[in-house]
Amino acid sequence: MATVVLVGTLDTKGAEYAWLRDRLRALGSEVVLVDVGVQADAGMAADVCADRVAQAAGTDLAALRAAGDRGAAVTAMGEGAAAVLAGLYTEGRVDAVLAVGGSGGSSIAARAVRDLPVGLPKLIVSTMASGDVAPYVGAKDVTITYSVVDVAGVNRVSRIVLGNAAAAAAGMAQAHAAGEESADDRPVVAASMFGVTTPAVDAARERLAELGYEVLVFHATGAGGRALEALVDSGMVAGVLDLTTTELADDLVGGVLSAGPDRLTAAGRAGVPQVVAPGALDMVNFGPRDTVPAAFEDRNLYVHNPTVTLMRTTPEEMAELGRRLAAKLAAATGPTRLFVPLRGVSALDAEGMPFHDPEADAAAFAEMGEGERLDLHINDPAFGRAMAERLHEMITEGRQ
Repeated sequence: MATVVLVGTLDTKGAEYAWLRDRLRALGSEVVLVDVGVQADAGMAADVCADRVAQAAGTDLAALRAAGDRGAAVTAMGEGAAAVLAGLYTEGRVDAVLAVGGSGGSSIAARAVRDLPVGLPKLIVSTMASGDVAPYVGAKDVTITYSVVDVAGVNRVSRIVLGNAAAAAAGMAQAHAAGEESADDRPVVAASMFGVTTPAVDAARERLAELGYEVLVFHATGAGGRALEALVDSGMVAGVLDLTTTELADDLVGGVLSAGPDRLTAAGRAGVPQVVAPGALDMVNFGPRDTVPAAFEDRNLYVHNPTVTLMRTTPEEMAELGRRLAAKLAAATGPTRLFVPLRGVSALDAEGMPFHDPEADAAAFAEMGEGERLDLHINDPAFGRAMAERLHEMITEGRQ
């Protein structure tokens, strides 16, 4: 029988979780109830009590209550719930996770499911779901549903919303327990792409498909880079074709598409084979033209479309990006190879295009260290194919 883990603050949402537990059981699911409430003793018995959750976070419930710091308590119970879920997952007792709540409960649930693998169903019913859900979803496959009304009792509206959530969780859990996944057993390669590097990635993807791989392409928009890193962390990836590392530029300069400082680290940390190129390091991303910070008004700006304005990186910025990229690759524990396109790193960096700046590119290349330096533009099909073939060699060598 499939198991749904309920994660909730039973001190304030006991009635709702009792209703959900009964509904899930009626739908044929086993239920593990995890209490993450701090304010008072739960009005119902939980399979994993709040004391145990707090202990899993390295603290205790009495200390959290005595401190009276709600923010610290939410953080601690989120960490503890994540540890509890990790243990249940190892024991094979999680086929789906369901949580309901406001901002605090949603934050705890979001942290609790963050380390679970991609593919394991995670559903949060939240009062916060009609706004910016990035803090709750992150880079994982979290399904989030707006509660419509506050989670304060079971009424004619919440009964419908919570009932749908229970049915969804039960159905997803059953499918997960049955292993109803794609029959495609090809090894997976994760690739990064931007509009200005699409021809290169298309050429690499086609070659990798010929070599027997399934290629998952991630749009290098910040969220895409974080999702790529998370997928690598999940253990589903045989290799990474990180052709488009542009998010490093946004992280350095302050653009709107940064993937954060951990971009380009998961494959190296996990020892997964990776081939890397400085794709689109020539640009930093902003929104509409009038949103570009005043400090950049004298820079080389290009209106890509009404909602995206690009800024050319300077030789100094490119040099620093080269150093950062080299440091990340040097820290890798697995096979890594850098590919450098000497004739330009994006469609806008080709000869005659607005970001063509050989001096800036050379400043980055000089700091990147050794690699395959090809006298090609990044979007030359031969460049993408060369990266694909080298990645295949690395993956094959690792298996042998």
